[in-house]
Amino acid sequence: MAEHPLFTDIHCHLLPAIDDGATDWDEALAMARLAAADGIATAVATPHQLGRYGRNRGAEIRQRVEQLQRLLDREGVPLRLLAGAEIRVEPGLVSRIHSGEILTLADRRRHVLVELPAEVYIPLERVVAELRAAGIVPVLAHPERNAGILARPEVLAWLVRAGCLLQITAGSLTGSFGPHPERLACRLVRDGLAHCVASDAHGAESRQPRLAAAFECVWRLAGWEPAVRLFCSNPAHIAAGAPAGRAPVATLRAAVPRPPASRERAA
Repeated sequence: MAEHPLFTDIHCHLLPAIDDGATDWDEALAMARLAAADGIATAVATPHQLGRYGRNRGAEIRQRVEQLQRLLDREGVPLRLLAGAEIRVEPGLVSRIHSGEILTLADRRRHVLVELPAEVYIPLERVVAELRAAGIVPVLAHPERNAGILARPEVLAWLVRAGCLLQITAGSLTGSFGPHPERLACRLVRDGLAHCVASDAHGAESRQPRLAAAFECVWRLAGWEPAVRLFCSNPAHIAAGAPAGRAPVATLRAAVPRPPASRERAA
């Protein structure tokens, strides 16, 4: 991993027995070890909220993040955990965010990770406008895997112009979700519409918390600086509650080395 910078993963289902991610504490620990070994230094735990996970509450998520962090510290796993959630779009999001019931990314009430049903695109104009008016930036999870968006990818440019950020899944870039999500993910990277890449990890055996292979894909596709922006600086800014897109120069100089001079990559 010496060639890669340290990653921030803003979307992963590490918390045990709370959604369709880690089944128990042993699997959560195994996933954390995989993440750290792959170069992930910080991870925002994002269990599902709303939809069929309407019983998940902010207080419980915060408590489990603290418990898992204590376990990782005790086991010597060098992974920093932050609380968050993946939110199914429903009415009344702003008031529930302000109440603390619905978690934002890193619990900073600045960015909220929202998801659509996998099969259809639900118009997001009103939701984006309401969130932006409240000073909250929506981050749309894995748009390249949504069947409705795959049929009408032009909606993504509008969402970006309206102030929505786009989060691509690492596995889409490496072909794990099939050719159509892969093509759209690569197109979003090339067109500059993607803002960050995350693992959306769900387990220790499949859909693992890995980013390095996708980083290599983006490095080859778009270059070193865009790869660092999508995997490091933008996710780190989101985790800090800061605007994505402007890298903290001092931090990047210390933590993100230039690629080795001998390394060859495709143009």
